[in-house]
Amino acid sequence: MGMSEHLHAILSQIRKCHVCEASEKPLPHKARPIVVGNQNAKIRIIGQAPGTRVHASGIPFDDPSGDRLRDWLGMTRDQFYNENILAITPMGFCFPGLDAKGGDLPPRKECAPLWQDKLTEAFSNFELTLLVGQYAQKQYLGKARQKNLTETVRHWRDYGPDVIPVPHPSWRNNVWIKKNPWFEEVLTELKTRVRQLT
Repeated sequence: MGMSEHLHAILSQIRKCHVCEASEKPLPHKARPIVVGNQNAKIRIIGQAPGTRVHASGIPFDDPSGDRLRDWLGMTRDQFYNENILAITPMGFCFPGLDAKGGDLPPRKECAPLWQDKLTEAFSNFELTLLVGQYAQKQYLGKARQKNLTETVRHWRDYGPDVIPVPHPSWRNNVWIKKNPWFEEVLTELKTRVRQLT
């Protein structure tokens, strides 16, 4: 089996996965795993998990967070959803449900151990990986991660030109963005790298 067939098989398995429906604490709804990309993709986005709108549409980042993320990347919707350019492989592939305050629950714990290493091995052309939020940063930076998300993002240069950590683009992070004007420098570099790869 060639690399592209191997990747296709893994993506197909992920899209059929229902492991979290049968767990001790099952999903509050039917599983709808959402993942996109192909062997040609040069950019990988690893976020948290789909939200309510994405669960309904089946399209990753099909919400205001996605609008902000596309702005951060300097990408049009057409570029963002071109699987020859960009792959989206979140830490959790299904919408995990809402917490008591109406926010999204953390990504399901079943997903990452089952799929992340397999995806990393199967994709071979990435030249830039965007780690969106603390869950992706914890998984992929390990001990190199700083004490919190702010410091991890502030030290973005430490992770090499092929990995850039960012906060989640949610409106819930508006205060964070205002409090950390240095983040503009990260976005400038991010847009430059994306332009080079598209």
